[in-house]
Amino acid sequence: MALIATQFVGDSGLTPTFAAAASGDTVVPTDRTRLEFRNASASPITVTLECATPCSYGSTAHDRQVTVPAISGSIPGEATMRTGPATRFAGANGQAAITYSATANLTRAAVSD
Repeated sequence: MALIATQFVGDSGLTPTFAAAASGDTVVPTDRTRLEFRNASASPITVTLECATPCSYGSTAHDRQVTVPAISGSIPGEATMRTGPATRFAGANGQAAITYSATANLTRAAVSD
């Protein structure tokens, strides 16, 4: 597993550093952290943040998904996803698992303010 380091927005702002998405990515979920994605491939990519804790009805079928659009001309598709609440997405290790329908040409960053 690769824990995505969270980058923090300071008073002077932040230009996030993106890195290649990989199978086994995880993030420490918080109410203030979001995942940002850029897709430079010709097809959309679905990203899933896996629910780790059952809801009040006992179901863990509450994954969060976002579709990152395909590249358009020379402009990569972009999407953002919240990672909180931690009580819903954090596993026993305090991290949330992320899955991708594809990883080629997909980059990601975890950003918090």
